[in-house]
Amino acid sequence: MNIFDQYLNKIKKILLDLSKNGDLILPDKLDGITTEIPPSKFNSDISTNVAMVLSKLNKKNPNDLAIILVEAIKKNDPLIEDISVVKPGFINIKFKTVFWTNFVEKIIKNSKSFGINTNEKKKNYLIEFVSANPTGPLHVGHCRGAIIGDVISNILLFNNHKVTKEYYVNDYGNQIINFTKSVYFRIREIIFNEPFPSNNEDLYPGDYLINFAQNIINSNKKIDFKDFDKVFDELTVLSIEEALKLIKDNLNTLGINHDKFISEKKLVNNQEVEKVIDFLHKNNFVYKGKIKAPAGEDNNKWIEREQLLFRSTDFGDDKDRALQKSDGAWTYFASDVAYHKNKLDRKFDYLINILGADHAGYIKRISSSVEALSNTKGKLICKVSQLVKLIKDKKPFKMSKRKGDYITVDDLVNEVGKDATRFIMLNRSSDVELDFDFDNVIEKSKDNPLYYVQYSYARIASVFRHLNKDLKADIKINNYDFHYTNDEIKILKKISEWPECIDAASNKLEPHRIPTYLFELASLFHSYWNLGKDNPDKRFISEQKKITDDKLVFLKVISNVIKSGMDIVGVSAPEKM
Repeated sequence: MNIFDQYLNKIKKILLDLSKNGDLILPDKLDGITTEIPPSKFNSDISTNVAMVLSKLNKKNPNDLAIILVEAIKKNDPLIEDISVVKPGFINIKFKTVFWTNFVEKIIKNSKSFGINTNEKKKNYLIEFVSANPTGPLHVGHCRGAIIGDVISNILLFNNHKVTKEYYVNDYGNQIINFTKSVYFRIREIIFNEPFPSNNEDLYPGDYLINFAQNIINSNKKIDFKDFDKVFDELTVLSIEEALKLIKDNLNTLGINHDKFISEKKLVNNQEVEKVIDFLHKNNFVYKGKIKAPAGEDNNKWIEREQLLFRSTDFGDDKDRALQKSDGAWTYFASDVAYHKNKLDRKFDYLINILGADHAGYIKRISSSVEALSNTKGKLICKVSQLVKLIKDKKPFKMSKRKGDYITVDDLVNEVGKDATRFIMLNRSSDVELDFDFDNVIEKSKDNPLYYVQYSYARIASVFRHLNKDLKADIKINNYDFHYTNDEIKILKKISEWPECIDAASNKLEPHRIPTYLFELASLFHSYWNLGKDNPDKRFISEQKKITDDKLVFLKVISNVIKSGMDIVGVSAPEKM
């Protein structure tokens, strides 16, 4: 139940009636008309820009047109208490108390669907996220993108879309050869007591490889590890299996499970790169040419050579992109184009890629390739997960670990827990850097947004517990004849924004909107709760250990929204703290 959509539809119907009577000229489409939350300085519940949108076409000042529209809107709605015009032509609407009584009744009776846009056409999404090289544990740099991808999936699923969560395994190329060599040398270190060649910069130095090596030794007694070339193929498979086990464990620690893991090596072996290159050839999207030195590259050292190039500039990229190296091998980009053709062949409505900050420059070229392959603009949506800075004691924080020169996902979760990691990683929009402050995360105050939201739910649960009622059970009220106060209506107005929050988070793929909304709702609730310290009328439970139906329903509505939001974010809503 979205009151903003409902009133937008009411206003559009009024406009059509006025148009039929000759009192108003309308455009072919009523686009641009909105109903939204008015600024807090106005004592109103909904605001619309309708007069400003239609003023030019009707050759009237927006304020004058608004005055005409006000009369038509008010006479069609007995639930409106007051309606006013605010310069330069906004129409602000305030509802009677009975409107909020009806609102509460409807959302209690439709609690499971509250927030879901039931009028929206449902889509089928493929979301690819994390896709870290299978060469070691996930680190903090992967953590934020993993959570963003997972919560975007949860938002879309909540809004009844279909979602497939996918991980692209980069198990082909030089980095895998070097990774396999690194595991091989760790195996030699264990079996033959040979020192690991730590001076070789191509190798992976992390001590986690010792565990990989030991697991492979223990499970493969018949393999002779004396000759690297002879065991390379089998050892590569075993090494990637070990890495993926660790990565899946890391993801599980964060509460994340992917539906599919797609292997780059399988795409290459199935000749999907050659097939997509043939497709591009047939459609004249590739040619033989030379590219200039990349920005920052020394022009004197750069050797221009003829390469197979994709015409990405035809689709808005700043230069054409190489598909083949000088030795004839395919570039990483060529494999990625083949992977996206594979995605397109699976007939999703939208493809979403969550990329790390270091891949932001990759967006133009891969978007260009998807447009060329699908003949559709906007089929691929890329979201960038910006960097995370860890802060402790007001300064950058580095944990001392023996796993390489980075902090792993497990390190972070062990330090602050899964819930705090997920919630705080969504504290800001994904396209801006995030400060992850350990001191705030453990604080039991408003400075810790997770604690503040969880504590609001726990407070509501404590009321139900004192009354021997089940917070999770449905509430049945025979007569919703409630009269909510202004303090309570203030919170109900925030509750009415929940469908708008879901819509914005779903359509714009902005998961940070959910914890932001929950924090704002929790802040209003805690302020209301504290009124009861000085005013007995504001307390939920009377001295006789009873609660009125209006307050019981009021609490239930708030708890339902908090629980829905916490489920989307993927964190717990404890009933005791």
